[in-house]
Amino acid sequence: MKIFRHSENLPDDVRGSVVVLGNFDGFHKGHQTIIGRAGKLAHEMNCPLSVLVLEPHPRSYFNPGQDDFRLTSFRTKTHLLENFGVDSLFVLPFDHILSRKSAQDFVMDILLHDLGILHVFVGYDYRFGAGRGGSAGLLAQMGDMEQFGVTIVEKIMEGDHIYSSTNIRESIRQGKVRLSADRLGHWWHVEGHVLHGDKRGRTINFPTANMSMEGYIKPKLGVYAVRVMIDSGPAQGVWTGVANVGKRPTFASDDLLLEAHIFDFDHDIYEMSIKVEFVDFIRPEQKFDGLDYLKAQIEKDCLVARKILADPQNQQMSLPPPRREDYL
Repeated sequence: MKIFRHSENLPDDVRGSVVVLGNFDGFHKGHQTIIGRAGKLAHEMNCPLSVLVLEPHPRSYFNPGQDDFRLTSFRTKTHLLENFGVDSLFVLPFDHILSRKSAQDFVMDILLHDLGILHVFVGYDYRFGAGRGGSAGLLAQMGDMEQFGVTIVEKIMEGDHIYSSTNIRESIRQGKVRLSADRLGHWWHVEGHVLHGDKRGRTINFPTANMSMEGYIKPKLGVYAVRVMIDSGPAQGVWTGVANVGKRPTFASDDLLLEAHIFDFDHDIYEMSIKVEFVDFIRPEQKFDGLDYLKAQIEKDCLVARKILADPQNQQMSLPPPRREDYL
């Protein structure tokens, strides 16, 4: 997948695409359906499939002090879109200039002049342009006038459930990561580098790989059954484990941290990039009266996590990565 952080002077081979507009936080089943349908049309038209997003998220731009709310970091989103089969990702910097561009100018200047789009896909509730003045309906009207195709995808539902990033965020805040995985269509995960910590876990024979949760929505604080993916080096592979997300009240700490204890693991992975998949919630975070009590509880947590991870419904491939080919 080619990534462009601008829209001007694009190579000819990426112009003239079917482009999907949106934010795609979490890349849930609704997002996959929209991009999958766009991919099918791009295949039929023999042209590239593109996605256009804004960074930072407009919500972060207008409210910079708010808590992290994103299901996926930008890095994670690019990996999901690339693995799905998107050809080009246009990442427009959302700044003062773009925030003041009218919806009509956005279409004429960026979509038509810069990208030379053939067809655009949006969700039914898509808004764009200064003051969110543009809608899916406006895109359809401009498509008629300027001779480009427009597909508006209506609500995507399963039973009475609407797939939405907002609903999934609430599930994760409640610790319902297994339910969230079903609605995402893939395991919710965090990517980042392993940090140097205080190494207390080693003193009780439970060393941990520590990661920052900065940039991600904060799940319910507590202990989770997890999988850890390492892409390179002697420890390359998929490992199982147990992780705590919290502020470590036993040690009177204030900073939020993800601490993953990897089962049957003896490798140095400090500063390496890893991915942690959240499989299921085990218990809330709690304060202990000493290291012996903490160690005893971790031993119990490990047994519970191993049982959860052994369940066939919780195997990694019970939620296979979404692919564009599934929609062709």
